[in-house]
Amino acid sequence: MLVVRRISALAAFLFLACAGFAAAGTAGTLTGTVVDESGGVLPGVFVNLEASGADLASVTDDAGKWRIEGVPAGPATLTFRRINFVGARREVTVAPGEVLTVDLVLVLSLTADVLVTARPTLRNIADLPEPAENLVGIASTASVGAITAAQLQARPVMRPGEVLETVPGLVISQHSGEGKANQYYLRGFNLDHGTDFATTVAGMPLNMPSGAHASGYSDSNVIIPELVSGIQFKKGPYFAEDGDFSAAGSANVSYLSVLEQPVTSISVGGQGWSRVFSAASPHLGDGNLLVGVEVGKNDGPWVEPDELRKVNGVLRYSRGDTQNGFSITGLSYSANWHATDQVPVRAVESGRIDRFAGIDSTGGGRTYRHGVVADSLRSNGETSTRITAFGMRYGLNLIQNFTYFLGNPADGDQFEQVDRRTSTGVKLTHRRLRQFLGRPMEWKTGTQLRHDDANVLGLYDTVRQRRTHTVREDALRQTSLGVFGESVLDWTSFFRTSIGLRGDIYRFAVDAGDPVNSGAGADSIVSPKLTAILGPWRQTEFYVNWGEGFHSNDVRGATLRIDPRTGEPVERLRPLVKARGGEIGVRTVRPRGLHSTVAVWYLDFDSELLFLGDAGVTAASRPSFRYGIEWANYMRLTPWMTAEADLAFTSARFSDHDPSGPRIPGSLNRVFSGALTFEPVSRLFGSVRVRHFGPRPLIEDNSARSDSTTVWNGRLGIRFNRRVTVSFEVFNLLNSPVSDIDYFYTSRLPGEPLAGVDDVHTHPSIPRTARVGLQMSF
Repeated sequence: MLVVRRISALAAFLFLACAGFAAAGTAGTLTGTVVDESGGVLPGVFVNLEASGADLASVTDDAGKWRIEGVPAGPATLTFRRINFVGARREVTVAPGEVLTVDLVLVLSLTADVLVTARPTLRNIADLPEPAENLVGIASTASVGAITAAQLQARPVMRPGEVLETVPGLVISQHSGEGKANQYYLRGFNLDHGTDFATTVAGMPLNMPSGAHASGYSDSNVIIPELVSGIQFKKGPYFAEDGDFSAAGSANVSYLSVLEQPVTSISVGGQGWSRVFSAASPHLGDGNLLVGVEVGKNDGPWVEPDELRKVNGVLRYSRGDTQNGFSITGLSYSANWHATDQVPVRAVESGRIDRFAGIDSTGGGRTYRHGVVADSLRSNGETSTRITAFGMRYGLNLIQNFTYFLGNPADGDQFEQVDRRTSTGVKLTHRRLRQFLGRPMEWKTGTQLRHDDANVLGLYDTVRQRRTHTVREDALRQTSLGVFGESVLDWTSFFRTSIGLRGDIYRFAVDAGDPVNSGAGADSIVSPKLTAILGPWRQTEFYVNWGEGFHSNDVRGATLRIDPRTGEPVERLRPLVKARGGEIGVRTVRPRGLHSTVAVWYLDFDSELLFLGDAGVTAASRPSFRYGIEWANYMRLTPWMTAEADLAFTSARFSDHDPSGPRIPGSLNRVFSGALTFEPVSRLFGSVRVRHFGPRPLIEDNSARSDSTTVWNGRLGIRFNRRVTVSFEVFNLLNSPVSDIDYFYTSRLPGEPLAGVDDVHTHPSIPRTARVGLQMSF
């Protein structure tokens, strides 16, 4: 019996050994090299293989090489992951005993932490040779994207802020002089001058908390279009690293560090428009020094010319590449202008004034922003650490009159708002890629700190720009601290999740002109985030997102006790207001050349109080609920031609019951933008674009509505040689008599009843105008 057992054991051992030798003889080997788009090797790339029940892994070495042995014969799936890069997937078939080489080029993700060094740093996935292989990890929602330099180069740009209109569904308009911050519309919000849309340019935040004119005031006139290398945008409160003013969306505008060659452009046009821009980036030591200067003027079509005059400059020293380097950037901007504000429709229709005239011809403003940004990025395959710090001195004087002679029948209702502040801040973001249960897992942690010291926040009554009465003159100190964390885990090759959490603390102290309105306080808020990502299948990914966010109100409203004009008691506000949102989306690159996203979303705000900078008091608002659908499309039709078509529908309502009605004034119900672009790969290039935004309620009961606005713009360029290019731009090609913005409120003209007249107030779009530009490279 013992002999039989020993013989059986020996037979089993020999069988297993033979099976093992047979398997070893049929196993294959996979190897390869991973590089970025510039050809630079990428160490630390996680490589995972799934084949016939086997889960194997490798990591690229310092030469970007990887190797996996013992791969079962047959089909296998390879997944490549690295910090800041789009994950890639390759389907391969391994023959018995085969050594198969799989080389790969990884591209940057849409939300990558990178130092932009050249125009091609950010690319649209539809322009990649194999877009289907680069869907994994490209984004966590359907409403995340990147606008490339190529998309911007041929685009007609009437005002600098229109660079941001490349964000699908975003509309830029103006209701006053061109030197004032634009009006922004997105996802059913009239974002005023930036509330709920966070914007940074070259690392400098534009939004001003507790601003003299509006909290979140964001002046995008500082953007120099020729230096923009790309725009990374997000929509919705689903991102842990985004804090104040980002509930509806955010945009990060990156500047170039290196130019291919020095460039100077001179352009002139109708309505007193002219501009000179010059930039160069010579080598300096181990790095590059970028110098750019812009000088411009613009009168506009107004009876009283805008006389906008601005000077804008950038000085940047940078070293390194997109993944390891640093830069120090100096930014300086100043402008002054007259202003033609919105006017009552009754005055135009009666012939009392021209459509391009104003009621008060003495409005205007001046502003400046001077600052320094330091940006450092250190990364390898497993970790990435970015530190961005800024310091800024900012000033604004705005003189406006929206109600004319309603409050002061004798001298008029003109007022001036003044903002003088110093702002400093720092943001630290650390990413780490690790294996968890044999699967790739990325951790992101960080902190943001900002301090604003406003030594003057003033509101004054004026007559023809001369101050006659101080309504309020305050100083404040405001500090915000945010801490965030987020983990992204690849549970399988077709299922990923993201869990994020953000906490924010605000502390403030107000020294009001009237001591009774002085005070100090603090507020805090916690914002969780959840995301699930499915796919890709058939070149398509699916997303489910939910999150909470917030925006800050003017902290002067949190210490306010009495109305500075009437002396009546007023209600205080809470500084931080919560938002909640969710989204279901899809992203596809099928067929080849198409990059299409669809997002169905909702966003609601708690009941809140808003500080009205024009009046110096707070006013209660109501809880709101918005939902909608967005469809964005980018199509590569030929190697030299692209098409874009973006469509958004939104429903915006107050969510409580109030006799005044449920409509939210100024909320757009639809936005469409489209373009056909011929890229500058030959002598001729250009673009024709259309922008449409639909009618909108101007009052809660919907009894007053605006008309829709549709404008066509075009640009044609001729490249005579490598050094000389001439371009022609025409704005409002059809000379459509439409408005940029409309409001409904009470105002009074001389001779009208003292109680005023309820009316629509409008600011027209620019009529047809042409510009010609000459660009010379050296």
